[in-house]
Amino acid sequence: MQHSSSRKRIWIGALVIVLMGAAAYIAAASSSNARHETVVNAERLTHGTAAEGPDKIRKYGCYSCHTIPGVDGANGLVGPPLKDIVDRTYIAGRLPNTPANIALWIQHPHSVDPHTVMPEMGVTEQDSRDIAAYLYTQR
Repeated sequence: MQHSSSRKRIWIGALVIVLMGAAAYIAAASSSNARHETVVNAERLTHGTAAEGPDKIRKYGCYSCHTIPGVDGANGLVGPPLKDIVDRTYIAGRLPNTPANIALWIQHPHSVDPHTVMPEMGVTEQDSRDIAAYLYTQR
């Protein structure tokens, strides 16, 4: 009798482990799908390539003034942190947050606000779209 009870507990324990593993796998797959969907949406909105964003952020030195998730060394405190940009109503407190406006701000901040301390860095149109696509994925 006791032998059967022991086997039953082992089987139940094994089943619990398998179910926990399956749940973890499903959660990871769901998270991966959600992340992929976020990237696809950001790229569709901005006409940029999110994967290129971190390299462009480093190329233009954005990381030296801003804290930017996912970019090594991007812990600057001069400009605002750039997490959750997609959820903000305004860019630089002046422009409605649209893909075209964020690209404009990244490229030509002085055309939007002549007194901003954000420098004109010579960012190309495509590079600004890649940076915007990346920023729109950061939550």
